[in-house]
Amino acid sequence: MLVFISLGLLNPRLKPLKTLQSTLYNLKHTKPMSQSTSIPKKQLRVRDHGFDNYMEIEKKTRKVLKFQSLILSQYNQTLPISRLDNLAGRLGFKQFEAGAFILKFPHVFEVYEHPVQRVLYCRLTRKAVNQIMQEKEALLAQIPDAVTRLRKLIMMSNEGRLRLEHVRIARYEFGLPDDFEYSVVLKYPQFFRLVDASETRNKYIEVVDRDRRLTVCAIEKVREREYREKGMDAEDVRFKFMVNFPPGFKIGKYYRIAVWKWQRVPYWSPYEDISGYDLRSIEAQKRMEKRAVATIHELLSLTVEKKITMERIAHFRMAMNLPNKLKGFLLQHQEIFYVSTRGNHGKLHTVFLREAYRKGELVEPNGLYLARRKLCELVLTSSRKANVDRGLVHYRGDREDDEMERFRRDCSEDGFEGGKEGKDGEREDDLNLDLSCDVGSDCTDEDDDVDGIEKAEKAQLNG
Repeated sequence: MLVFISLGLLNPRLKPLKTLQSTLYNLKHTKPMSQSTSIPKKQLRVRDHGFDNYMEIEKKTRKVLKFQSLILSQYNQTLPISRLDNLAGRLGFKQFEAGAFILKFPHVFEVYEHPVQRVLYCRLTRKAVNQIMQEKEALLAQIPDAVTRLRKLIMMSNEGRLRLEHVRIARYEFGLPDDFEYSVVLKYPQFFRLVDASETRNKYIEVVDRDRRLTVCAIEKVREREYREKGMDAEDVRFKFMVNFPPGFKIGKYYRIAVWKWQRVPYWSPYEDISGYDLRSIEAQKRMEKRAVATIHELLSLTVEKKITMERIAHFRMAMNLPNKLKGFLLQHQEIFYVSTRGNHGKLHTVFLREAYRKGELVEPNGLYLARRKLCELVLTSSRKANVDRGLVHYRGDREDDEMERFRRDCSEDGFEGGKEGKDGEREDDLNLDLSCDVGSDCTDEDDDVDGIEKAEKAQLNG
C-alpha cells in the first residue's frame, strides 16, 4: 500500500492522493446492508392515494358542515348574502371567498331572492335538509351501540375512567350526540358515573361495572373467523394482526421475516389490568409495544367510520399507555394503519384502519356512516346536474300549465264552467320533483250518472 501511494506521488497520471484517501475512508466506514430481523423503528411514509383522495373529499365536507351550522344558527335558517362575508370570516374564509364557495355546491346551498324585501338570501336545499334529518335519525337509532362503545372505551383506560372533555372532543367519531353528558352518561346510571376530581376541576366518566363480555376485542373476532374459514395454524393466528401493505411499499426478505416474528409475539389485552406486572424486561417491553398496537386498533374499531385524527388519539395517551412519539409509532406499522396528512394543509393527521376499508368504502358500513356519506354525494354532484334538475322542474311545470290551459279551453267550448276552478297552487320548492298530477274539473262522471238517473225517473212518471 505504501508503494502504491509513493507511485501515486511520482506518477501524475494516476489518481491524486486526496482522492485515494477519501476512497479508503469510504470503504472503511461503509456499513453493510442491514440483515436485522426486527421491524425498524424509523420508516418513511408510503402514500396510499385511495385514503388521500378520501380525505380530499372530507376537506370539502368539513367546510360544508361549518356553513350548514352557520346557516342553521340564524333566524328562520336563512342567511342574507350581505352578511355572508362578515360571518364567514369566523370560519377562516377571506373576503368574497364564501360566496364563491357556496355557488360550488348548488345541491347543498340555495341562493334565492326574498319576494318582499328583494334581497338575496342563502338557505339549505331540500336534499341537504333531508340528509340532516336522516343523520339525526340514524344517530338516535344507534344510541344503544354508542353506549356499548363508550363503555368499552372507558374500560381500556388504566383507572377505568376518562376525562369528560376528551370524550366530548371525539364525540363525532364515536357516534355520540352533542348532549351525550345528559342523554348517555346521566341517562344510564347503571353503566356510567360522572365524578369531579378532587385535585383538579376536571370531570371524569367512570364505568360502574366491568362486564367481561365486553372485553373481547374486534381483532379477536377477526382471528376466529380467519381460523374457521381458512383453517390456519392456531399458533400463527393466535396473536396475528391483519396485514395489508400500501401499494409501492418495498418488502425485503429480512423485513418479511421480521413481520412474521412480530406476529407471533404474545401481548396483553387492552382490557387487561397490567398494574401488577413487571415491565422492565425486554420481553415485557415487546409485549407492551404490541399491546399499544392492539389498543389503537381497538380504538379505531370503536369509531363509526374506523378513522380518527392522531391528535385526538393523543388525548388518551396517558390513560391507555400509548407511546409518546405517536406518529413514528404508527408509521412503524403501516401494514395495519395509514396516516394521512391530507385534508387540512398537513395540520391534522388522520389515522385509518386499513383492514376496515376496501376501494375507498367501509367493508361493514353502518346506518350513521351511510347517512354521512350522502352529504359527500351532494358535495361531489356537479353544478351541471343541479341546472338540469332545475330545468327539468321548470319544463314539467310549463308543460303542466299548457295542459291545464288546453283543458280549460275544451271545457269552455263544451259549455262547462267547472274547468275554471281546477288551478294549481304555487310550489314551495323548485327542487321538489314530485309534482302533482293534472287537476280535473268539478264535473265528473258521477255527476253525469246522477243526471241520467233523474231523467229516467221523470220519464217513468210521465208515462
